[in-house]
Amino acid sequence: MTDPWTLVFDGWDPADEGRREALCTLGNGRFATRGAAPESSADGVHYPGTYAAGCFNRLRDEVAGRCVENESLVNLPNWLDLRFAVGDGEWLELSGVGVLEHRLVLDLRRGLLSRTTRFVDGAGRRISVRQRRFVHMARPHLAGLHTVITAEDWSGRLRVASGIDGSVTNSGVRRYQGLSGRHLRTVGTGQPDPSTLLLVARTTQSWLRVAVAARTRAWRDGDRKELPRRLRNGTDRTAHELELELRAGESVVIEKVVSLVTSRDVAVSEPAAGAVELLADAPGFDELLDSHALAWHQLWRRFRFELTDGDGPATVETLRTLRLNLFHLLVSVSSHNVDLDAGIPARGLHGEAYRGHVFWDELFVFPVLTLRLPELPRALLRYRTRRLDAARRAARLGGYRGAMYPWQSGSDGREETQQVHLNPRSGRWLPDTSHLQRHIGLAVAYSIWQYYQSTGDVEFLATHGAETILEITRFWAGLASYDPALDRYRIRGVMGPDEYSTRYPGAAEPGIDDNAYTNVMVVWLMLRAEETLALLPPTRRIELEEGLGLSRAERLRWQQLSRRMYVPIAPDGILSQFEGYRELPELDWDDYRRRYGDIQRLDRILEAEGRSVDEYQVSKQADVLMLFYLMSADELRELLGRLGYELPPEAIPRTIDYYLARTCHGSTLSALVHAWVLARAHREQAMEHFERVCSSDIADIQGGTTAEGVHLGAMAGSVDLLQRCFAGVETRQDALWFNPYWPDRYGRLTFAMEYRGHPLTVEVCGRRVQVSAGPGTGGPIRVGCGTQVCELRSGQTVGFVAAGALGYVAAEEPRAAGDLEDQG
Repeated sequence: MTDPWTLVFDGWDPADEGRREALCTLGNGRFATRGAAPESSADGVHYPGTYAAGCFNRLRDEVAGRCVENESLVNLPNWLDLRFAVGDGEWLELSGVGVLEHRLVLDLRRGLLSRTTRFVDGAGRRISVRQRRFVHMARPHLAGLHTVITAEDWSGRLRVASGIDGSVTNSGVRRYQGLSGRHLRTVGTGQPDPSTLLLVARTTQSWLRVAVAARTRAWRDGDRKELPRRLRNGTDRTAHELELELRAGESVVIEKVVSLVTSRDVAVSEPAAGAVELLADAPGFDELLDSHALAWHQLWRRFRFELTDGDGPATVETLRTLRLNLFHLLVSVSSHNVDLDAGIPARGLHGEAYRGHVFWDELFVFPVLTLRLPELPRALLRYRTRRLDAARRAARLGGYRGAMYPWQSGSDGREETQQVHLNPRSGRWLPDTSHLQRHIGLAVAYSIWQYYQSTGDVEFLATHGAETILEITRFWAGLASYDPALDRYRIRGVMGPDEYSTRYPGAAEPGIDDNAYTNVMVVWLMLRAEETLALLPPTRRIELEEGLGLSRAERLRWQQLSRRMYVPIAPDGILSQFEGYRELPELDWDDYRRRYGDIQRLDRILEAEGRSVDEYQVSKQADVLMLFYLMSADELRELLGRLGYELPPEAIPRTIDYYLARTCHGSTLSALVHAWVLARAHREQAMEHFERVCSSDIADIQGGTTAEGVHLGAMAGSVDLLQRCFAGVETRQDALWFNPYWPDRYGRLTFAMEYRGHPLTVEVCGRRVQVSAGPGTGGPIRVGCGTQVCELRSGQTVGFVAAGALGYVAAEEPRAAGDLEDQG
């Protein structure tokens, strides 16, 4: 049976190399390196890339007659750089040889990428290359590359160059290639000792210093005597070059261990000195690999997910894909981020799409992290709370009070959304108005509140979270205006999550009015703001009220908004995406599918035709349906009831069906939300979307975007679907709730999680769920399903059937988490 812990790529396929490099990225949350071949360069097939969390730089360009400034996550010096040649010949690359065998194996269990390549060069010589590499999960500045090169059927001189390449640029996204991409300048190179190289660079605008030290040891296979080398220095590259005579069948072993340090790192005096010291203290490749594998073993114990007793290979494939998605989540954000001031880049640390910016993907990522590594979401939320003053400045510049968070965020919290974007289909640069997605602030507040609900961390709420929630609330209260004709409050001139609906047809200014998702979430926010104040210790509540100048009159306005917000609901009970949406004409979907096939990017298709998606009832991704993703039907019904609206049960499936028929799923997040909302009423359709979101990147469903970086929200969201949708995990009212609904064909779902200090093992099968508590430091927790609620203590197990029957076993021995060797 196929191993659910390994991802294998067989054969040399230049057209697919970009996807493979992204999916074979290794990292530890602090920095990550794409799975490019060490002998390759950025040549249109390969794209070596190394990115460190939070390392940004700004460049300016003249585009379409205007000066634009873009901040990007910087491609750092290439530490993999390892080239080889026979005699005085050119350095060998796969594009110039006859490939006999090429296999990449990503070991998810150990975080290890292995490569086996055999080829025939132009002179008919057979050469094999075997490599292993890691980016260390326990020692976050270190990485390693182990290479064995064998002369299979020839004798002669082999040259090997092991270096650090500082000439890299940001050129990994084709539509950005007309813009400036040189973010680094090499400051200097050095040789701290005979086996070690050092390259120091700095960014051109942000003045970050980056130091990479590389220690290369080389010997003949079976003979540990070090081979001599020569130093080769260039303007932006330094390397050690080795030469040796090989006989047929002989091999050379090259072990390369590197350290990467930036001026953003904590507990570092100076990057160059830090890199050299860390490397001098590092053991060899194999010893480092052991401690690296142990760190992954411990992570997988926390992030354990199992599918057992399912039907055939589909279950194994699904399990491997879910583990791959978890793996890349932890490559991008891990416990090492706790000491970093960095958010969650939408495309991970895997490429340069979206310029490494932070969007709202934390909304889809945090539920997976909070229930396993709660200290990590706390640290990542600090990325937002530290930028509260920047959000306040943005609000003031817009004429509002409170905090207006940016749709795209980078280093300092200003709005990083591009001013213009390129339509590759038409070749035209177009104005970008997506900064009007003000709902990002609602996502920030939602994430803070859900973190509190999962952890009970009143201290974080009091010191950081509450002020942020209150200032976001203040902003939305100011953005809402009273309409006496409706006797309701309205919110105008924004964009919803859909992203296609940017303005009304023919309107001079962008923005739409009364986006249903936005307006309902604002009501949710007004209520949470009051609840937050009530939770705070009296002294802190008084301090905040005084410091913010929060008056009783302002809070009364919040109460009015929470009862008199306008929500556009059509006569048939379907929530309108925004005011006037249902009056737009329908698109001939069949015609466009027939003419174009893939219509995920209808915005580009229509613009190239001289039309606009603004003119039709067309959605890129879920918008109204996001309400059903973030809230249960009961909670949404309660909110609308508070406003005086009804949401009869039959209106929910009608609303889902209506938008499902008008959505082209141009975002990977769309399948995630649709799987969620379809899970109860249309289970088979839900599973189709579930499988689609699982495979978003491994199958590259958007046709080429994975090569530019994975979609972290979809990857984490596929796992979150298991726990919060199909297992029905919910944290509210200071309790852990379950509403299981797991398809029988996938067998039994088992996963580990943590809730308020208790490690838990959850087993779901059909409508049944069993929760076992291991040893923990917290007191008893409340666990519920339907109308049943009970207390669960360490060492006890509770079982529920979603229909309402309850079984409870007191004082049961805690279930062991299980060794990783027994998983899968």
